[in-house]
Amino acid sequence: MNLDRNSVIGFVLLALLFFGYFFFNSQAQKDHVAQQKRIEDSLAALKPKVDPAAVRIDSLRADSSAKVAAAGQFVSASLGTEEITVLENNLLKIGFTNKGGQPAYVQLKKYLSVDSSPVTLAGSKTDKLSYRINTGPTNTAETGDLFFATGKVTQQGDSSQSISFVLSDSTGRSITHTYTLKNDEYMVNADIIINRADQLIGKKTLDLSWQIKAKQQERDLAGEKRESQLNVYTANEGFDYFTMKDGLSKKFEENVKWVSLKQKFFNHTIIAENGFSYAEVNVKMPAEEDTSHWVADASGDLKLALPAGANASIPLKFYYGPNDFPTLKKYGMEDIVNLGQGIYAFVKYINRLIIMPVFNLFAGFIKSYGLVIALLTIIIRLVTSPLVYTSYLSGAKMKALRPELATLKEKHKDDQQAYSMEQMKLFRVAGVNPLGGCIPALLQIPIFFSLYSFFNSEIDLRGKAFWWSQDLSSYDQIFTWGFNIPFIGNHLSLFTILAVVTSLLISIYSMSMTPDQDNPMLKYMPYIFPIMLLGIFNSLPSALTWYYTVSNVITLLLQYVIQNYIINHDKILAQIEENKKKPRSKPKWQDRLESMQEQQRKLEDMKKKTKK
Repeated sequence: MNLDRNSVIGFVLLALLFFGYFFFNSQAQKDHVAQQKRIEDSLAALKPKVDPAAVRIDSLRADSSAKVAAAGQFVSASLGTEEITVLENNLLKIGFTNKGGQPAYVQLKKYLSVDSSPVTLAGSKTDKLSYRINTGPTNTAETGDLFFATGKVTQQGDSSQSISFVLSDSTGRSITHTYTLKNDEYMVNADIIINRADQLIGKKTLDLSWQIKAKQQERDLAGEKRESQLNVYTANEGFDYFTMKDGLSKKFEENVKWVSLKQKFFNHTIIAENGFSYAEVNVKMPAEEDTSHWVADASGDLKLALPAGANASIPLKFYYGPNDFPTLKKYGMEDIVNLGQGIYAFVKYINRLIIMPVFNLFAGFIKSYGLVIALLTIIIRLVTSPLVYTSYLSGAKMKALRPELATLKEKHKDDQQAYSMEQMKLFRVAGVNPLGGCIPALLQIPIFFSLYSFFNSEIDLRGKAFWWSQDLSSYDQIFTWGFNIPFIGNHLSLFTILAVVTSLLISIYSMSMTPDQDNPMLKYMPYIFPIMLLGIFNSLPSALTWYYTVSNVITLLLQYVIQNYIINHDKILAQIEENKKKPRSKPKWQDRLESMQEQQRKLEDMKKKTKK
């Protein structure tokens, strides 16, 4: 006992010593750090103080000096005051700057951004349209850094407006940028005219630097990023698209007709009348935690081959406008509207030939787009109703065979192979196709994917309210929270909840029609798909989830009507009994299946005998 007490006292004393050591050592370190800080502060006080404003001024002076030196014979254009001149029609308002003789901002008059201001497709400090010219024997400069002389806005006879910017030197060399905007047009015509191009441009190639930083326009920034693309049209390959991602880099070494930065509902496109001989585009995307509200930053190196001769005229066009199918079709750019791409490219024909005409027909005389979608859903269900009837008829036959299947299962018990073979024989003699209920559902998959593409790209739905949804082109949240839940996000959509609930009711009803009610897997199947829908649909446009809800309600009504008032179950049973009496040839696929099952059964029997 005395030894135990001494041991305890020893451990306590040891602990106190450790505590004291760490305490005094920590205090000594603090004193040392404080002493070092006093020494550093004393040394800093002895250094001459630097004025940040003075540093900035010196930097600006150095930059100005560099620009003056680079301007060479265009030295008078190296320094100046930026001025904005406006061209506008009933659709666009474009501010042009004399610095670089280029667009400074573009506003769309008929569309509002997420902050309720007009949609602005250009206007960031990094946006530019520039190219390098020879300003002297050994000097070069970017036109975007030089100040052009601003011309007056002139009215043309066809109600169009134009403005010219001129850059010239003392030797007679000059560059003119002329922009023309017609009424009722989102397209801007641009002409670059270079006198003495053989002196100003090296290697007979104009290296055009085109940079656009796309600003957030939609409430759902994540969805807008997801729908943004780099679109390119080449003479040899035609239209191509690339999903936006940070670090995306694409090169095109062939005749490129146009390059486009496409957001969800708007795009910036540069078009070369004679084609670009080369194009390289690099894309930057903001990080998830970025709060500056921009979607993508695209910079393009676009090369234009100059015509032979001392002077050159380069015709260009710029499209600043909506991703509206009829509007873009006028310019041959309708593929920018994503009505079906990749492995689902075939659905664009369903959209163009069926969905869009029917939708536009109803929208022509119905103001509520929610009702238009409901009517479109009814039309689609009417067209597919024969397939639905076939599905329900197959389900009714399967339900009628349930007692006989239960007898077979009891007879064979644990011998699943024998039960499966007898089950197939029963289906064959009864004239029942076990896949009859699946085929109609598979045939409706293309319709769903076509509507998925359509509702994600239809700009007429943008900002249109219906019931509690303020924007049918976006999700209709009823609850939001300040963090992301995996699989769900940061909100809950009411139309998604309705779609999930109605899908659950359909699944439960369909399960009641299956013949094998004892299968444990089937007990959980009705709940898996609706739960998956909750994660998939929660961030999709409310137009799509509203369509799906209406479609599910129609399905439930059809199930009830067909099962209770159209399908005669007694007649089905009588027909099955009649089919059993008829000699029926076995389908080849069923013959091969039964042969495989028989071989599998023999193999299992041999394994059992070997074990014994």
